[in-house]
Amino acid sequence: MTTEPRNPPPQYVLRLKRALGGKAGWTGLVVQIAFAAVLAWVAYEIVANARTNLETQRIASGFGFLRNTAGFDVSQNLIAYTGSDTYTRVFLVGLLNTLLVSVIGIVFATIIGFVLALCRLSPNWLLSRLGEAYVEAVRNLPLLFQLLFWYLAVLAALPAPRQSINLFNAFFLSNRGLVIPRPIGEAGLDPFLAAVAAAILGSLLLRGNARRALFQRGQAIRIWPYVLGVLIGLPLLTVLVFGMPLAFELPQLKGFNFAGGSRVIPELVALVVALSTYTAAFIAEIVRAGIQSVHKGQMEAGSSLGLSRGATLRLVVMPQAMRVIVPPLTNQYLNLTKNSSLAVAIGYPDLVSVFAGTTLSQTGQAIEIIAITMGVYLVLSLVTSAIMSVYGWRISRSLGA
Repeated sequence: MTTEPRNPPPQYVLRLKRALGGKAGWTGLVVQIAFAAVLAWVAYEIVANARTNLETQRIASGFGFLRNTAGFDVSQNLIAYTGSDTYTRVFLVGLLNTLLVSVIGIVFATIIGFVLALCRLSPNWLLSRLGEAYVEAVRNLPLLFQLLFWYLAVLAALPAPRQSINLFNAFFLSNRGLVIPRPIGEAGLDPFLAAVAAAILGSLLLRGNARRALFQRGQAIRIWPYVLGVLIGLPLLTVLVFGMPLAFELPQLKGFNFAGGSRVIPELVALVVALSTYTAAFIAEIVRAGIQSVHKGQMEAGSSLGLSRGATLRLVVMPQAMRVIVPPLTNQYLNLTKNSSLAVAIGYPDLVSVFAGTTLSQTGQAIEIIAITMGVYLVLSLVTSAIMSVYGWRISRSLGA
């Protein structure tokens, strides 16, 4: 007795089977459905348990608490804030403080890191060894330890305000921070800012024209006298016509503290210094590896064209090395932003300290506050990654990659 051969299933059935179940076919689909069901059950249990706990503690869920009065002060605020403001204002104050530390830290860490990388690659033996010692020492010490060192061992050891370090009777450095003159806007501020913006735009246009002339016609145009004239001349002209754009309020020692001026709190200084110096050690190794990834023949080619070592490095090597440097450099920027949350260890009022710390302890809205804080750090990371991705794409495009 012979059996007739079965007809193979249609192609769309095979494609559907592979798409849903992978190599395991329908069995893999069943496993995925079971796994999804388990995840849904676990999520349901977590939500139900959280709801029960909130009802037991008589805590209302939702974001209505953001409209309640905070009732506490913040030691540093970039926008107007008092203890009678809402928790929404507290959130904005903490967010701006986090952004301030992150942006300043990224700028200083990048500058220090590039300088260290060049020191490590320097033919000068002493300079190279000093750069290596810095990188190896700083990278292998915990960031929290370095943060406490700068805050407790360096800044806390400064003299009291009455014995503060005085510079020109305008800048005072003590264990309560750095007190500097406070700028106050005058009538000529708006024209001055407009002139500065126009001068920067004009300088960029001159630079773009010079680069086009160099790459298209091989003509080198010296533009620095014109750029310097525009950057100085336009703002100076507005000062002569409209008057000084700023007046400065000088700090004065009254009693045991300073009155007037602006104060940079020691927590901010310690956090910026620790984040910058720590992250710079990692950036230095990234930059050094990127430069060494470019074939040494590029340096020799630049020398054969009569370029100096610095010009060859700036015009030939670094544009090629940046394609290798940008991806890991982005990771270091993200790490610095997230590491700023260690500010809670020294009392700097960042987002984690004033919102995920004080606000959470006062309101008990743990789920909402933690969710908001997680969302903020996620958005900051995504925005930073997007900016660096666009920059990397422009570099690849300019090199014809």
